[in-house]
Amino acid sequence: MKPAMKLDSMPITLTQCAKTFRGTRVLKPLDLSIGAGETLVLLGPSGCGKTTTLRLIAGLETPDAGGRVAFGDDDVTALPIERRKVGMVFQNYALFPNLNVRGNIGYGLKIQRVSGADARERVDALLAMMRLEAHADKPVSQLSGGQRQRVALARALAPRPRVLLLDEPLTALDARLRDTLRGEMNTLLRELSVTTVYVTHDQAEAMELGDRIVVMSHGRIEQIGTPRDIYYRPASRAVAQFIGTLNRLAGEWRDGMLCTTGGAVRAPGNSRSGANELFFRPEDATLADPAAAALRGTIEQATFLGERTRLTIGGAAPDALFIDVAGRIELARGTPVGIAIAPEALIALA
Repeated sequence: MKPAMKLDSMPITLTQCAKTFRGTRVLKPLDLSIGAGETLVLLGPSGCGKTTTLRLIAGLETPDAGGRVAFGDDDVTALPIERRKVGMVFQNYALFPNLNVRGNIGYGLKIQRVSGADARERVDALLAMMRLEAHADKPVSQLSGGQRQRVALARALAPRPRVLLLDEPLTALDARLRDTLRGEMNTLLRELSVTTVYVTHDQAEAMELGDRIVVMSHGRIEQIGTPRDIYYRPASRAVAQFIGTLNRLAGEWRDGMLCTTGGAVRAPGNSRSGANELFFRPEDATLADPAAAALRGTIEQATFLGERTRLTIGGAAPDALFIDVAGRIELARGTPVGIAIAPEALIALA
């Protein structure tokens, strides 16, 4: 996709925004600032409040009394979606079946009463951007899933929105196509520099697309940070366990060491702030000679994943540990192994 235009970027501020449906508060009061041109990803499981937050930004829902939504210096809390100048792409794309591709992309321009020549020029630019020129006159029913997704995105961009809102736009696609389009969308959003809020439950999407990620759980924000912050410095167990695979070491502290069932590890100096536990990611451990290693266990399973092999190791900690090693390594079940973990890779969570 080749961008044909730059869009005006607009910061967004949510202040004490909560939402209650039929007596049940589904979104607790939250404050959130989104920078102009930033791509912010709302990440979390179903029912965590991420789509409700997006709908508050869009104007499809109104926050409970006292909540405020602002685009730049403009208070848009009471404005409906059609007056907020937002572009929105839904999970099901919501394309108009009675219109062809060109008609779908230009629909918003018709509503805005953009002149015929200007509208045609803008639609042609978007058709080229999305590589849809050959499909311009086709009904949307004849398009593939990926093509429909691009039509929906082009339709959202055509009116030159101040804010772009994406609600799980890749969920309905197969895994290979989803990976391809995720990369294309990432490039497009960077070059357009439009303020974007992207809702997903997919970690890979969040990591690739987000300048920052907002991890949500049970109607509240658990953590806001860059993808690296969220992955390597999670603020809570909820965040750490939702992002990637997490190993747990548990035991007793003795002389600066956490002693667990299969040995001991030396932890960072700030690690004794909470429970007698430490955590680490599968890729942050290496195999070592069991005779010399401080932490030892036995291979329970080796799962070949192509570029890597995921080992399941028992006996080293109260729970089985998962360790990722180079894909060509072959180890039989029952093989004793040592485990080495750099102290800086250990995560302490209260």
